[in-house]
Amino acid sequence: MLAECGVAWIGFPLRLPVNTEDTTEDEAAEIVRDLAAFRGDVTSVLITYLSDPDEITAFARTLGVTVVQLHGDVPVESLRRLREESPELHVVKSLVVGRTPDRELDRLVGECSPSVDAFITDTFDPATGASGATGRVHDWAVSRRIVERSPRPVILAGGLTPENVREAVHVVRPAGVDVHTGVEDATGRKDRRLVEAFVAEARAAFAETRG
Repeated sequence: MLAECGVAWIGFPLRLPVNTEDTTEDEAAEIVRDLAAFRGDVTSVLITYLSDPDEITAFARTLGVTVVQLHGDVPVESLRRLREESPELHVVKSLVVGRTPDRELDRLVGECSPSVDAFITDTFDPATGASGATGRVHDWAVSRRIVERSPRPVILAGGLTPENVREAVHVVRPAGVDVHTGVEDATGRKDRRLVEAFVAEARAAFAETRG
């Protein structure tokens, strides 16, 4: 359904310290195989809090993905090792706004950029300790500053919905946008109507900012 709605990258959050996984690891691996076989235009992404390079590489291979989104506190040296030992992996590193001081985010951008392919800015929820899938919007000015300073593409996440994604793209000017809870129904499942609306609004916003 997500692929039919025009979603380009589909994430599989697994081995999470706070939130509950949407699928089992076996189910995720099956979906990844099906997407690769029938939808070559869709990229599957492992979203994880793992920090050990060997574990990350092994897990990505088990799932059959070449893109990993790292939400944990991965040391810079571990990122370097991951890049050296698994150059086939496309690495997206999270920058969590609200948990990490702004100056520290700036430092991480500089230190991590040589070892990652992109960054994703997300929101910290102090009530739950979650660093993603919080449904909370952070200060977009922080993400805009990161976009301006980063030599790597920056993806914007955190509380995005069909109602606010157009404004978010105009304010932040990210390379892409990420949504999770903002397109779910009351049961926590993705709602096709909301997904279609989000994709349409995001595409319109990118066309306006790049035109």
